[in-house]
Parts: sequence; structure tokens; C-alpha cells
Amino acid sequence: MTLRRLSALAGALAVFLALCALGVWQVQRLGWKTRLIARVETRLAAPPVPAPGPAEWAGLAARDGEYRRVTATGTYRAGADTLVKAVTERGPGFWVMTPLRTPRGWTLLVNRGFVAESARDDRPLPRGEVTVTGLLRMSQPGGAFLRSNDPQAGRWYSRDTAAIAAAQGLGPVAPYFVDADASAGDGQPIGGLTVIRFRNSHLGYAATWFSLAALWAGGLAWALRRHRQDRDADGRG
Repeated sequence: MTLRRLSALAGALAVFLALCALGVWQVQRLGWKTRLIARVETRLAAPPVPAPGPAEWAGLAARDGEYRRVTATGTYRAGADTLVKAVTERGPGFWVMTPLRTPRGWTLLVNRGFVAESARDDRPLPRGEVTVTGLLRMSQPGGAFLRSNDPQAGRWYSRDTAAIAAAQGLGPVAPYFVDADASAGDGQPIGGLTVIRFRNSHLGYAATWFSLAALWAGGLAWALRRHRQDRDADGRG
């Protein structure tokens, strides 16, 4: 076999191995996504626990905290709402992020719910001490896809707790926020609109990559068989 044909065969084998590797990677992703969905479903079914305090913030990560049901008691800070752009099943509008100061002196941000663009000023604030129950969500720094937060202009596209705290002069706040349940109150803002949906197409992707690998292997086997037949024919000639 000539050097040129050896190089072509090596390249074909490399493509086959790459397709197989992509299939294996999707199988691994399938396992990870399945475990993630099971973990979140378990958290959603569990009773709420107290929202993590400052002693727990340093070790808090999305893997351990995201979508945990929590409860927090405190007083909302008046005049400190931050409106974050949102698109929900009710249409475009804003999430209403409000700082809640706990009796122990630390602050967390609560997503009190959704208001439509036409009702952005209709967001009454409960007075006095309140207890909020909802889902713990990790801070979303930077902004959304292709749109960065602009604190100076008051344009927010993600719920970046540190940036919101800095813009509002709140001082240190929890590295998470709480998506309030629908039970947080009647009327505006509308709580309980958190969408918990994990796309899980990894099995289909894995089947696609393995199918392509099988087709490629079949084509390679056919090419090698054809090469041997041509070589034998040349030898007989």
C-alpha cells in the first residue's frame, strides 16, 4: 500500500474514532442530565429550609443549591426595586427584584415576581415583617445573551445580585436570590413563574453520532474491499 493510501486510511480511521468519541460524550452528558433532573425533582418535592446565611455563602454552588426550596423572613427595603427584563408565558415585562433584610442583619434579593411592561409601576410592596418561600437561584452575573447589564442606565437583563447590590448601595448581599412562590401575595407582582425545564436530547444525539460512525465504518470497509478487488484484478491482468 502506498504512503498516500496509508495516509488516507489513517485519516478515515481518525474520523471514525472522532464520531465514536462524540457518541460516547453524549452518553456521558445523558447520564449527567438525568442525574441533574432527578436531583432538582427531589429538591422541588422537599419541604423548604431556611435560606443560607453568610456562614454558608462561600461554599454555596449551583450543584448544591439551585432550585432548593427555601424560606426567609425579613423586611423589604422600600424604594429599592430593580426591574430586570423578562419574557414569560404572560408576555414581555420585568422581574421585580427587591432586597429583604433579615432580623440577623444580612440581606438577600427576592424576585417578588413578574410585572407586564404596561404595569411596571403596579408593584405594591408589603410593609412590615414578611416571610417569603420560594426557589433558591444562583446569581446571574454579566447579563443575558448578547445583552450586558447597564446599571448606570438602569437596564438589567440578568439577575446579577452583586451588581444590583452595588447599584442600589446595599452593601454585601447573598450570592443568590429567591424566586418567590405564587403564594407570596395576590395581584402584582406575579410570583411562581419560574420555568424549570431541562432539555434532554442527548440520547438522540448519541444515536446520531454512533449511526454516522457505523455508516463511515461501512463506507471504509467497502472502499478497502474494492481496493483489494482492484489489486487482485490488476495482478491477474
